Formats: sequence, structure tokens, C-alpha cells
Amino acid sequence: MILLAGGLGYIGSHAAAQLAENNIDFVILDNLSNSKLDVVSRLEQVCNRKVTFIQGDIRDRAMLDRIFSDYPITSVIHFAGLKSVGESMQKPLAYFDNNINGSIQLFEAMAQAGVYSLVFSSSATVYGEQTAPYHEDMPTQMPTNTYGYTKLVVEQMLEKLAQANPEWSIAILRYFNPIGAHNSGLIGEDPQDIPNNLLPYVAKVATGELPILNVFGDDYPTPDGTAIRDYIHVVDLVAGHLKALNYIQNKKGSFVWNLGTGRGFSVLEIIHSFEKITGQKVNHQIAPRREGDIATCWADPQKSLQELGWKAQFDLQNMIEDLWRWQQYNSHACVSNV
Repeated sequence: MILLAGGLGYIGSHAAAQLAENNIDFVILDNLSNSKLDVVSRLEQVCNRKVTFIQGDIRDRAMLDRIFSDYPITSVIHFAGLKSVGESMQKPLAYFDNNINGSIQLFEAMAQAGVYSLVFSSSATVYGEQTAPYHEDMPTQMPTNTYGYTKLVVEQMLEKLAQANPEWSIAILRYFNPIGAHNSGLIGEDPQDIPNNLLPYVAKVATGELPILNVFGDDYPTPDGTAIRDYIHVVDLVAGHLKALNYIQNKKGSFVWNLGTGRGFSVLEIIHSFEKITGQKVNHQIAPRREGDIATCWADPQKSLQELGWKAQFDLQNMIEDLWRWQQYNSHACVSNV
């Protein structure tokens, strides 16, 4: 049985759906800080089965001990992290507490329970600002934002854990930019507040739920001046988790893989592609650069292909179509074609 920490969130809920599809049992732990309770019923429709959900926080050590006592947990997939770059610069203590302290509590509880199999959601931000494409042999650097710093700290903790105790089997997955949604339209990215990520914001501007999109900076050293990122379908991303989980079952130590497509798109390219694919106008304006952002970031995914047999299957059109289906099914705004 797999413990999905943060399993009602955007990526965690898609991981739950894919585990169910592969007949793998799981239990979800989530504190609902950036997710919603109705995801449970939506997942039950997607999975066609009851879903075990526990509302709780990974910083609650006593609760974690009860979970490991009550359920036959064999592995943990750790999604339970705050993830907003901008917010992390404004509220660093909250990010230290949740992302670093919470991880420590979770890892201690795992060790106490004798559960040493872990997949950790990390981020490409740990590469800092280097020349893309990013590959796993690159040295990590101090990230330009607090969110990335917390991911780097946890990565370093896990590497030292694996060195100190050979029982640990750890997969560290460095995400690029997940977008899209489940093709059922039942689960997708649904933040509690105004979206921090580009595509959900674009979609809400297209539906009229938000008035305008700020494009943060048009003076980067890129072809159109806007920042370039590697966008990956969330379904491809969680497929990488299952591949990584399978890989570490009979191996000890810590392992690192990129999960990206190897192709970058600028912010303006994304806006124009969204407009073309959906027929919706996206009102946008240029705004000053956002603190903590870098110019370019895309993956070299070859190591994941060679070692995990994993490769992204969906292209940008698939990602935008699935995102738009999710947004239309779950928006109260009136949408009309332009």
C-alpha cells in the first residue's frame, strides 16, 4: 500500500488515479491547504472504487505514527509541499516549516515504522540558473527563490539519509512544469486561491473568471523576451512516479531523475497556442519581472528514458485541450467562442 502525502492536490490526485488504474492500493493524507474535499468523490468516480482519505498534516508526528500503525504502508510518495515561487519569497518561514520540517517529521515516522521506500517530488529549481537543457549530472545551485531552496534542502537531507542508512530506497524526481488534466475532466489543477501557475491562470482569464494575465517580463534573453519553460502533461508526470517507484523496489540508495519533455515554450508561445487551440482570447499585459524567476528552463530527459523507460507521451496541444476541458467542466463563468 502506498501513502500519498498531499494526495488530494493537483499531482497527487492524478497519481491516485493512475495507481488505481494499475490496481495498486493507496491511502491519501492531505491537510486541504491547497486542495478541496470534493476531490475525494471525484477520484472515486475516476477510480470506480472507494478512496481512503485522512485529513491531516505531515507535521503531526503522532498522526503519522498512527497511519503507519493502522495501514500496511510499504512506500510513500511525498507531494505535500507548498509550491508558489512568489509566495515563498514573501513567507519564507511558512515554507521552511511545511516543506522542510514537515519532510523531517514524515521521514522520521517512516524510519520508525521501518518503511524506507520513498518517491520525493522535487523541482528543476534546484539547478539554479544554468544553461538549459538541465541534466542530472549538473551540480545543484542555490535556487533563486525560497521554494526551490526548500526542495534543495530536502534533496540534500535524503542523500545523507541514504548514505547513513543503507535501508533507504529513494527516488528524487525533479519536475519541470506540469499542466493539463485527467481526460475525464473530473480532476485537474484547482488551487484554493488565485492560481500561481501560468496555464490555470490563462484558462481562468479565458473564461472571464480573472480579468487579465500579467506576463512577468518581456526583456529576458529569449527570442520573444518572455521566459521559457518545459511544460509536461500531469498524466505523463505521474507515470514517471510509478516507473520510479518500481525501479527502487529492489535497489538501495538515492536516485535522481528529471521529468520533463526536453522542449521549452515561452510565455507568449503558450498564450498564442492556447488561443489557437481553444478559440478563446486571453487578455494579457506585460508586467515587471517577478522576483525569483529565471529566463530559461527545460529538461534533458535522457536519463529517465534510459533508466526508467519513461518518456513524455503528450504534446502541448494535448495538454491545453485537457486543461481546457477541465476548466470548462469546472467553471461557473460563461464561455463563448471568439
